[in-house]
Amino acid sequence: MPSEMTVSRTPKSEYDALENFLDAQRIGLIRKVEDVSDELARQAPTASSLSLLGLIKHAATWERRWFQVIMAGRTSPDGWPEVMPEPRDAELISHDSDTVANWIAVYREHIETSNTIAAAMDLDALCARTDLIECNLRYVLLHMIEETARHAGHADIIRETLDGSRGI
Repeated sequence: MPSEMTVSRTPKSEYDALENFLDAQRIGLIRKVEDVSDELARQAPTASSLSLLGLIKHAATWERRWFQVIMAGRTSPDGWPEVMPEPRDAELISHDSDTVANWIAVYREHIETSNTIAAAMDLDALCARTDLIECNLRYVLLHMIEETARHAGHADIIRETLDGSRGI
């Protein structure tokens, strides 16, 4: 996935439109984080405790959970949801061992897997983990557009606060 914003204004199908908008939000989030030092990316410069590194970790974690676990029914390496992290939002916390390069690579890997899973399903396909949520692929794509856009907006504010950088 390139680190440039490309949104088709002539999608050929509902699926293409959803995938296109989700990829655009993913790219927007990556672009806000990718050229920031690890030290700067760990900082939480606003009233919130959010950091750029925490946001990209969170996005990567939930990318895996929604597509690989909830939709495809795969087992998560961290045992989620049978094993709940402590604190509950642990993926938002950045540690000294976390790096921007690593988490962007993990996020991109999960995005690629997510796109493969989604492309093999119909939008009406029900999720495999109905014990967690009863939904279909259409819902998951819309939810991920919403959540990724929200976090890209958080990243935009954090990045502007850190170094004055503006725009996607």
